[in-house]
Amino acid sequence: MSSYAGKNLRYLRKLRGWTQDQFANKLLIKRSLLGAYEEERAEPRLDVLEQIAKIFKLSLDDLLLKDLSIPNGGGSYIDRRRAMKLSADTNSEIPFVPIKAAAGYLAGYGDPEFVEELNSFTLPMLAPGDYRDFEITGDSMLPTPSGSIVVGERVENIDDVKNHNPYIVVSKNGGIVFKRIQRNNRNKESITLVSDNTLFEPYPISLAEVVELWSAKMIMTKVASQQRWDVDQLAGMVSSLQDQVASLRKKVK
Repeated sequence: MSSYAGKNLRYLRKLRGWTQDQFANKLLIKRSLLGAYEEERAEPRLDVLEQIAKIFKLSLDDLLLKDLSIPNGGGSYIDRRRAMKLSADTNSEIPFVPIKAAAGYLAGYGDPEFVEELNSFTLPMLAPGDYRDFEITGDSMLPTPSGSIVVGERVENIDDVKNHNPYIVVSKNGGIVFKRIQRNNRNKESITLVSDNTLFEPYPISLAEVVELWSAKMIMTKVASQQRWDVDQLAGMVSSLQDQVASLRKKVK
């Protein structure tokens, strides 16, 4: 009898939004071994299966003999999670990280149990994907006001980052910031974070410090807090940017 173990491991991992490294660490196995399980090049050991069954509150029979990706095929846990997060008619619920939870998020960003405790909501206009909502603070990204909520889609690889696009950057020492990213052609080990508000200077950050990247897809703000910009303000911003570009060109020469 064929086993669905490998297929189900991959499905369950993606259900929780874990990378292979994160899931392998939880199971105390190497990422390469997890990859072999998911690709069905090897059968998972019994102790690994028991750990997975415990995490997802499944029986071994469900894990081995049912295709959990099929609706109604995975018992009470999968039915509930699919109804909440993987409904074909609605988008997944998106965890919301408010400012007051930022410190806890930095300590538990890789802990699915912490993320599960966060409030969440759905946005039906988004394409399927792995999203997270972050409340931002400060004036560095004006005209996006402090207190706005940025909806970000997870970026797994730095090579997928597009220059000058806005991202939520979660780093060990820098916390959670909303910035535009400038990749450094000469130094592949760092990126430069740039504010929309030209009063804030760009600054570099080591890629070794970065623990999560989220590409900004939507920004939600309160109507009363939206900034009003006139032509003079915009002209001032353009002039300031031109001065910065001229200064950078002089440094390069």
